[in-house]
Formats: sequence, C-alpha cells, structure tokens
Amino acid sequence: MAAPSQPPRVSLPASVMNCAAYSADGERRDIDLDSISDVLDVDDGSFVWVGLYEPDSRVLNKLQEEFGLHDLAIEDARNAHQRPKIETYGNSLFIALHTAQNMEGSINFGETHLFIGPRYLVTVRHGASSSYGDARARMEREPELLKHGPAAALYVVLDMVVDRLLPIVDEFGNALNALETDIFADEFDKQTVQKLYDLKRELTRLRLAVAPLQDVLSHLARPRADLIDEEMRLYFRDVLDHAVRINENTDTLREMLTAAVNVNLALVTVRQGEVVKRMGAWAALLAVPTLVTGWYGMNFAVMPELQGRWSYPVLAALVAGGVFALYRAFKRSGWL
Repeated sequence: MAAPSQPPRVSLPASVMNCAAYSADGERRDIDLDSISDVLDVDDGSFVWVGLYEPDSRVLNKLQEEFGLHDLAIEDARNAHQRPKIETYGNSLFIALHTAQNMEGSINFGETHLFIGPRYLVTVRHGASSSYGDARARMEREPELLKHGPAAALYVVLDMVVDRLLPIVDEFGNALNALETDIFADEFDKQTVQKLYDLKRELTRLRLAVAPLQDVLSHLARPRADLIDEEMRLYFRDVLDHAVRINENTDTLREMLTAAVNVNLALVTVRQGEVVKRMGAWAALLAVPTLVTGWYGMNFAVMPELQGRWSYPVLAALVAGGVFALYRAFKRSGWL
C-alpha cells in the first residue's frame, strides 16, 4: 500500500517564517505570498496568518499589496524602534510592542509589530524575539479558538509575549535575594553596588516594555474594540490581568532595589564613620604625650620641674594617667 502523499512544500522568502490559511473548521493550509489574495477573495470564513522576521522592503511591499496595509504602518514595521502603541487604520489595527527574553543570563529586548484585519494577522519580529511557533501550535490544538479568526491568533501571540515575561521577573527577584548577603556584608564591595545598578537598569527597561502593553490590552478588551468579539474580549482581559501583575511586581522590585542601594550606601557611610571615630580617638590618645613632650622639647634654660630628681617619673606618670583616662572615656562612649 502506497504511503499517503505529502503536500508540496511552499517556497517562501527567507524572512517569511510561516504563511498559512486557516479554514473556519480549523484546517491549516500552507500557501505562498501570491496566493493570499486568492484566499481572501473567497468569503468562506477563513483567514491568513503570516509570520515574518526582520523582513526586507520587498516582502513588506508585497504584503501591503495583498492586504491593503496603510503606508504609515508599513513604514513603522520597516524601521522598527517604535514605542509600544496601537493604531487604527480603517478596518485594521497596527500594534507595536516590545518583547524580552533571557539569553545566557542577560535580558535581551526586541520588538513585534502586528497587523490585524477582518481576515488576516501579520506578525513582524525584530531583534531578540522568539518564534511564535508555539502560539500557532496552541491555536491549532484548540479549534474553539480558531472560530474567532484573527482575534484568536492575536490573543495567543499576546498571551505568549506576556507569559514569557513572568520568569524574567522571577529571576530578577531571585537575583535580588541572592544579593542580600552582600548588601549587609561588613566590607564594602563595589561589585555589589554595580550588580544592584545593573538589575535596576534592566528592570527599568522591562517596565518600559510592560507598562505600555497594558494600554494596548486595555484597548483590545474594551466593548467597542473593533475586530474583537465579546467572547474574545474575556481572553484579552485575562492577559491584561497578567500584564498588570507583572508591572506591579516590576515596580515592587524596582523600589526594593532602590532601597537596597540606599541601605548599602548608608551602611558604607556608617562603617566609614566608625573608622573615622576610631582614628580620631587614637589621634587624641597620641596627642597627650605629643603635647607634653613637645613642650619639654623646647630649648629654654628655665622650665618647670626641670631640675627636680623625680620630675621625669612624675611627668611620665601624669602622661600615662591622662592617656589612660582618655582611653577609658573613649571606650565607654564606643569610639574604641
């Protein structure tokens, strides 16, 4: 019995990660860019999902032609380095958001731009951004989502973006906990302050990615949001809740890092003050014999008790007594 034939592999430009048409019943069919208009011409409830990674102008111009995308949105997707936002162009939306992922112990940031219309979703990734293959696979495993069309695809992408931020925030918390011992160490360590600064800098960058994402999700969860039906708004509200929690955790960690830096610097100042106090106390102890011996070291013929038999022992005893009295006083006050 002959093996079932496999569908021919669709040839796509290198920057096109996926280009597939999804029918109303959840069936997937890989297509090329030229076939997009053929799918859209048939009003059968299907939609097209195109995934791109750092596409060139030729690919973007082709998609603009196929989907009728606005020139300004295409320009934003081409240039990247956009602030997170959501824009409405006729019956379509353009969404720009920042992504983050942990790569070899450091947080790398990227961008994702999304075009969503009544029957299409286009995802454009720039920089450090993982593939949305897992989001696509999740949607294909859940046919009840597919019936909502491009809104469902948009939901699984945004849900994946937010879920990838959760472990990053947890890692920041673990890193801060690991530094607590160094923060309260007896010796000043410049590396500790440097690590605290690096953590706060990365958290600030993460907050700049998460905080605007809340505005995007809030817009999609509104009752009047275009292209999103009532049932899908519930899903977007759930993603919004996760984003709010991440943002609150980020703010809390930033405040804790600020407090940690201040505590570390305060402890360093206190320790320096203790050192200065000890040095001042020892300097005062040395000042007593220095003053007396300096007085008697002057070249004058007539000096008090200069000719007395017991002058030297008495003077030495007085100096020793004065030094001992100062030592006891400094010891009681905690300076020594």
